[in-house]
Amino acid sequence: MDCLFCKIASGDIPARKFYEDDQVIAFHDIGPQAPVHFLVIPKRHIPTLTDLTEADKALVGHIAYTAQRLAMEQGCDQGFRLVMNCNEQGGQTVFHIHMHVLGQRQMHWPPG
Repeated sequence: MDCLFCKIASGDIPARKFYEDDQVIAFHDIGPQAPVHFLVIPKRHIPTLTDLTEADKALVGHIAYTAQRLAMEQGCDQGFRLVMNCNEQGGQTVFHIHMHVLGQRQMHWPPG
């Protein structure tokens, strides 16, 4: 498989990982858009949010729970933003689901 995030999960491509468990990995974004900007990805390849099945509900909950817990550990107690893009029109550039966590700056709406 030629998936960037699968290669990060397997260790074939280095990343600034700072959390890993049996289901997910968290690593710092290479082009941060906020003082805190990291990604939480599942180890299992799922291309887009539209590829989720009912069996994936617990995994998506685990991604969100891990993201909020790590955001707090990274000093985002005043607030943070969670973003999951889906398909090209939704801004997805790597086709392996992932959650962006951005914090330690004021977020604006609409995001753009």
